[in-house]
Amino acid sequence: MSENKRSYENIVDVRDVIKKFKVGDGEITILKGISFTIQDGEFVSIVGPSGNGKSTLLNMITGIDRPSGGEVVVTGRSVHEMSENQLAAWRGEHVGIIFQFFQMLPALSLLQNVVLPMDFAGKYTTKERRERAMFLLEEVDLVDQAHKLPSMVSGGQQQRAAIARALANDPPLLVGDEPTGNLDSKTAADVFELFSKLVGQGKSMIMVTHDKELAGKVPRVIEITNGRISRDEIRKSVG
Repeated sequence: MSENKRSYENIVDVRDVIKKFKVGDGEITILKGISFTIQDGEFVSIVGPSGNGKSTLLNMITGIDRPSGGEVVVTGRSVHEMSENQLAAWRGEHVGIIFQFFQMLPALSLLQNVVLPMDFAGKYTTKERRERAMFLLEEVDLVDQAHKLPSMVSGGQQQRAAIARALANDPPLLVGDEPTGNLDSKTAADVFELFSKLVGQGKSMIMVTHDKELAGKVPRVIEITNGRISRDEIRKSVG
């Protein structure tokens, strides 16, 4: 269970979200009235053809981008109504983001990369930050690589370190944008098992993926086609 207080009914509540982008003298609509909720502790996969708004939707949920219409409420906060400073503080506390290309700072060790979000949030004492970072690296089977630079470890190890970094401030929500897309199939399966373990420990997880095999193991799949939800299926996990 996260240390963050949980007074919300749904961890994510997307209400009639529209997103438009200007293109030359005109505009295109990427999201066309998307609505859904995600309960605390759910594992959800978002799938669909490229260019249909999956990553844009994640950006709405994490506050990286703002909707043109509608409302996005995450951990009880209207994301688009916060200032940039409020968003940064909220995101650091409540959302852990895992990217396809790891986004590790190359000049910092894996340990320092994991400590960094705690430094930014001013969370824990200096000693506690290091201890927590080592604990998280142990959780992802990387404690023996803690002092290595990202360039000195494999892609799979970098992604596991990125997951440890996303967990640094104990956020209730984890969001992955193609988090296994740059990994071989075996490593991708290992990372997916780690996600499943974290959900079992009480985290909520949203994963955008093109990997149909992995998506088939997630208990709920939301499919986006032409900017709309074409399928929202809840089923038993098969893996």
